[in-house]
Amino acid sequence: MQHAVGSPLPPPHQPGHGPATGWSPAAHHPGPHHPGTHQGPAPVPPPPPAPGFTGAPAAPAPPPAPAPPAPDTTGHVPLPPGGPVGVPSAPPATASPDPAATTLAVLLIGPAGAGKTSVAKYWADHRRVPTAHISLDDVREWVRSGFADPQSGWNDHSEAQYRLARRTCGFAARNFLANGISCILDDAVFPDRPVVGLGGWKRHVGPGLLPVVLLPGLEIVLERNAERSGNRRLTDEEVARIHGRMAGWYGSGLPIIDNSQMDVPQTAQILDDVLARSIASPPNW
Repeated sequence: MQHAVGSPLPPPHQPGHGPATGWSPAAHHPGPHHPGTHQGPAPVPPPPPAPGFTGAPAAPAPPPAPAPPAPDTTGHVPLPPGGPVGVPSAPPATASPDPAATTLAVLLIGPAGAGKTSVAKYWADHRRVPTAHISLDDVREWVRSGFADPQSGWNDHSEAQYRLARRTCGFAARNFLANGISCILDDAVFPDRPVVGLGGWKRHVGPGLLPVVLLPGLEIVLERNAERSGNRRLTDEEVARIHGRMAGWYGSGLPIIDNSQMDVPQTAQILDDVLARSIASPPNW
């Protein structure tokens, strides 16, 4: 007969007899576990008191107190939840607004090749307060299998992924800002297209978002686009079409920077000047 590994073997049988007295097969062949049911050998009763002993039997020792719970060592830090970003308050009339030391939410708009990502990264790198850069194109490309590339045609799938990426960017920006970290987002927002427009950004980030348009000349964006590779490089026809539609921002009331003759640091400096004016007098959009 085989027995469970680790359980004591029964006493040997004597010829003509059954199992030795006192051995219970149930104690050595575990069955289904029932909580609270004792499955080991029966408890041994205490010995009788010695003759002449008149005192009460000693009380059993109390069970040891449970150990205190271990301290939380996961490093969890509670974070404020993100909410809609309000319009930045204007500084006192005697003070000049300093965007480099203010927690801001900025949306940098422009066609492909305008330098949005380069300027946004440089601006974020050189601020005196913590600042994050969030690129909508980067977030869209988080989708690997099943990525709906707008260059292959704008359809329901590419629009749905664009909307999802914009909402994800807005959620991230609100959480960064709620925890004291500024954000600069970049996107090719069209003035004549409701889907790829400002309304969604205001809804997902908040009314305090400050939009600024980068709009260099067509020949500049064509040169910069030619230096790109992969799916970030567009055809010349597509670049010209996008640039022409971006011209609709003129007369919109949004601040526009023509960085055709500026390098990235110079453009970032002009961006600070534009943001200082936007803080003092937020654009109506």
